[in-house]
Amino acid sequence: MENLDKIYAESVAKEYSPKNDSKVVALRKLDNKVKLPATIFTYTLGIVSALVLGVGMCLAMDVIGPKSIVSLVVGIVIGLVGIAGICVNYPIYKVILKKAKAKYASDIIALAKDITD
Repeated sequence: MENLDKIYAESVAKEYSPKNDSKVVALRKLDNKVKLPATIFTYTLGIVSALVLGVGMCLAMDVIGPKSIVSLVVGIVIGLVGIAGICVNYPIYKVILKKAKAKYASDIIALAKDITD
């Protein structure tokens, strides 16, 4: 029983002790800082574009809205807007990621060299 108390006390003390971030952890955080904005934008644009495409399909197939030729045409146009958003999603992701990598490249390379040396 005393052994369990000792293990528990050590785990609680470790939780509250100051953490020393190593250079590898700093490199990982910097890498995430580069990739996260592009990833968030890509997921957001992809989800919104898919929803727009779905609304267009619903209008075109008379699932929602009035059953008329106008609804069909509007649905096709809205669906094409959604398809366009889906098509440009990956190229925009690559551009955002490339700009972020260019911005932080010197810091990442310096930190990586510092780790490997």
